[in-house]
Amino acid sequence: MRSAALCLFIVHRGLIVSTMQAVFSVVFYFSSVSLYPGFLMVGYGTVFTMLPVFSLVLDKDISSVAALRYPQLYKQMTKGRQLSYKTFYIWVGISIYQGGVIMYGALVLFEDQLIHIVEISYTALILTELIMVALTVVTWHRLMILAELVSLLMYTATLLIFTTYFDGDFIRHWDFWWKVTTITLVSCLPLYIVKYMHRKWSKRQYKNIKK
Repeated sequence: MRSAALCLFIVHRGLIVSTMQAVFSVVFYFSSVSLYPGFLMVGYGTVFTMLPVFSLVLDKDISSVAALRYPQLYKQMTKGRQLSYKTFYIWVGISIYQGGVIMYGALVLFEDQLIHIVEISYTALILTELIMVALTVVTWHRLMILAELVSLLMYTATLLIFTTYFDGDFIRHWDFWWKVTTITLVSCLPLYIVKYMHRKWSKRQYKNIKK
């Protein structure tokens, strides 16, 4: 399960930013200009999202004690449903949805401030990735929490230090943050609801097996 989650999340991480680039190019008359400069793309793939994504290897669907006590649960996990065509297409759909929401949301909510499209969409992208990792986790480990916090702090420091890429005055404005929060919620909240329903159903199956 851990390897499957890691593989799918790496696909999601790359596809969501590709979707955003595609939307950006289409909206601006199929421009070949890159949405983000190389520095931010490297940061996205490494310091801002790498630790939370790779911390997924610490996740556990069920405890080893429960797996030994209820072998039916372990049997379900060996069917390979965590990594299949179905789960792959689901994550592709999630990536396209979130990439589209972030990019179109940034264009709609910040219609009069398109010069700041990088700060807007990139911040929403990083927050979405960190939230998606949190939604994927079944059993939290202290290193997972540390990875999330470190990544968030590093991105916050980047916003304040690298003024070449980010407008500090614009970022400190309340209007920026509530709109970025709205975009992030629209991209993540529906998936949280679906995940909640799925986990509730999984717990019901777990209880039925225990009975």
